[in-house]
Amino acid sequence: MDIKEIQNLIKFVQKSGVEEVKIERENFKLTIKTKTDPPQQIIVEDNILARVPSTKAISPSVINETPEQKSDIPSSKLEVEDEKHIVIKSPIIGTFYRKPSPDKPSFVEVGKSIAKGDVLCVIEAMKLFNEIESEFSGKILKILVDDQSPVEFDQPLFIIDPS
Repeated sequence: MDIKEIQNLIKFVQKSGVEEVKIERENFKLTIKTKTDPPQQIIVEDNILARVPSTKAISPSVINETPEQKSDIPSSKLEVEDEKHIVIKSPIIGTFYRKPSPDKPSFVEVGKSIAKGDVLCVIEAMKLFNEIESEFSGKILKILVDDQSPVEFDQPLFIIDPS
């Protein structure tokens, strides 16, 4: 079963409303579990364990952020008085890297101005290194994830001030 077949199966399961589907073949097991809030989770057992995110389109969201509320609510609901900030979220599940390699400087730092198309970080997923580019120009206010940390689909990574 290739990745396209798995993605089509995810879409079918999502539309059908079924909570869990299991497929077993010789040396191959596939389990798809759906929930209302998090993305679909797929476990493939063929001497490999993998998690594939939903195929939904991903776009950064504009939010308000209040510094005193940061510890009380999830980062996707941050608010700041009278200012609009953009949260860049992870488009995939993987390992977050701030640098292109260990001996190179970080792509971005807090306070650095960025332009649309600038690389913000790299996320490694299934031995592939995916560059995450900014869709906005602005200034980095916060980096929400530590270098070499695992990240989930739709997890906030950066807060950008577009002004």
